[in-house]
Amino acid sequence: MTPDQFNSFCASLPHSTHVVQWGGAQVWKLGGKLFAAMWDGHVPNAGITFKVTPLAFELLRDQPGLRPAPYLASRGMKWIQRVSAASMSDDELMLYLRQSYELALERLTRAQRQALTSSPAP
Repeated sequence: MTPDQFNSFCASLPHSTHVVQWGGAQVWKLGGKLFAAMWDGHVPNAGITFKVTPLAFELLRDQPGLRPAPYLASRGMKWIQRVSAASMSDDELMLYLRQSYELALERLTRAQRQALTSSPAP
């Protein structure tokens, strides 16, 4: 998945916001909660990082082209980083990115979710 494809997909999710941080990473958030990030070539072995369920983490962590996300997974969080398409296609990746978005949505307070749904999506 190219950076443009990644950014276009994440931008299509309602109320998602984009920032560039951490030395140039493309970072996507929902209500201030991180749901996806992409380091596009300036970091060795970098890729697309996304949050997963505990079960998905156990299933994906040792698959070719996937790994527990550096920094995030080392702190006990369930984040995966795709560094190649060896075992996850772009279509599958988009499903996981959407799931990561939904996990971020679930972590918002009721008031935050209501504020998002009552305001028009950009």
